[in-house]
Amino acid sequence: ESTWFVLSNLSAFRANELNSLYIARRGCTVVIPFREEMSKRHLKVAGDLGKVNFVEFDLRNTASIESCVRHADVVYNLIGRNYPTKNFSLYDVHVEGTQRITEALTKYDVNRYIHVSSYNANSVSLSEFYASKQIPALSLKTYLKGRGEEVARHTIAGATLVRPSPIFGFEDNILIKLASSISFTANNMQQRFWPVHSIDVGEALERMMYDDSTVGQTFELHGPKEYTMAQIKAMVDREIFKQRWHVNIPKAVLKPLASTLNRFLWWNTLSADEVEREFINQTIDPNAKTFKDLGINPGDIYNFTYHYLL
Repeated sequence: ESTWFVLSNLSAFRANELNSLYIARRGCTVVIPFREEMSKRHLKVAGDLGKVNFVEFDLRNTASIESCVRHADVVYNLIGRNYPTKNFSLYDVHVEGTQRITEALTKYDVNRYIHVSSYNANSVSLSEFYASKQIPALSLKTYLKGRGEEVARHTIAGATLVRPSPIFGFEDNILIKLASSISFTANNMQQRFWPVHSIDVGEALERMMYDDSTVGQTFELHGPKEYTMAQIKAMVDREIFKQRWHVNIPKAVLKPLASTLNRFLWWNTLSADEVEREFINQTIDPNAKTFKDLGINPGDIYNFTYHYLL
């Protein structure tokens, strides 16, 4: 007999260590939809025998999505992409993908839906990534062309929206990127944001599953202190005892260059939208709930650079 007990059946789209460890350890039967075998095998050990299960799916195949959620009590949607690919645009992933998932939830009467969006989700943003996360419900036509957050709320009124800040942790896109031998920027690393610890985000997502007061709420999960990318770079250089080169290229040059590289290379380099995001500082919605409402005290990146770099 398993030492775990089933609290609920749960589906987690694009699950990773950030949330599966917290959820599976509570005794949930977790269903993790996947596309590629090698990207999910390490998650098998996150829970007890038989508690973590995998179902292959395609974001454009409605039947495969329905097979992932039909027995679920709670569904987490962590699907997202920082850059467009040859197969999926940002709109395909953040908008149409969300619409298919929420329609499947409605079909099978799954009311508990936690949608992980992004900080700075704003329908009028110059960044396609931020704009694809949210749009106001102005009309039916607007909705049908709509953006992730509003699609989720329009279909499932009780959806919980989560907007995490840039996340740091193992194999992240902040510390590891800054520790690489060379990288290119366009704004002299002056972008300002509130980095958040992956462990804190995972714990917050876990608590939302059991706290009914989070239904229909919006959460901004950000760290305790604002930093510029240059300040975090200084922390990284201090820990690795090396001065890494970061070349600043004018936006007018780097943005079209990044667009061309992203279009013709099949591995992730740098996209034009990522260059645009360097010039957009993080803003926090004053009306949204935070870690404080969940009883969590988030950690400061200053205290973790050694842990994740050495």
